[in-house]
Amino acid sequence: MGPLYQIVSLLLEVAAGLVAGVCLLRLYMQHQRIPMSARSGNPLAKFIFAMTDWLVLPLRRVVPAAGRWDLASLVAAFLVQLAEFMILWLLAGMASSLLSVVVLAAFGLVRMALSGLTGLVIVYAILSWVQTQSMVADLLERLVMPVLTPIRRVVPLVGGFDLSPLVLLVLLQIAGIVLGSVQAGVLAMVRA
Repeated sequence: MGPLYQIVSLLLEVAAGLVAGVCLLRLYMQHQRIPMSARSGNPLAKFIFAMTDWLVLPLRRVVPAAGRWDLASLVAAFLVQLAEFMILWLLAGMASSLLSVVVLAAFGLVRMALSGLTGLVIVYAILSWVQTQSMVADLLERLVMPVLTPIRRVVPLVGGFDLSPLVLLVLLQIAGIVLGSVQAGVLAMVRA
């Protein structure tokens, strides 16, 4: 593949990653019941709606919610990932099967969720060291607490330091390694 393909691939990855990532953030924030109306004062709400309403709102007409899960946001994120991989597949000359593209999009979405959570935990940990009291710090705390709380029950404070974010980051890295292995296995089965 030439430099043009690499440039297009990079641009697609950035654009699709941003839109799909924000769709996943919307899904997670709604599941956590974090207020997202303009009146709530949530600093991310306006950005999230501006980035995703064009895709999520039409999908809500056909994709119902499942309890607290806004499945339209999940489907939107998957469709964006699928579009990215479809474009790359077409540009590469359709070298693999269409089913491989769907598998790559599904695994790409899970990988994106792991990366997003990793980023949230890192920013949360840094902000916890400087003891800032802001809306963003409060928002991050609400986003990471559901995954940190079970770890805190198992990992005690060490010399007054909370190591649960570090443990979570290691677990997320392990999950990424396992995901890569499972993806390779599934793709091998699809190509066989």
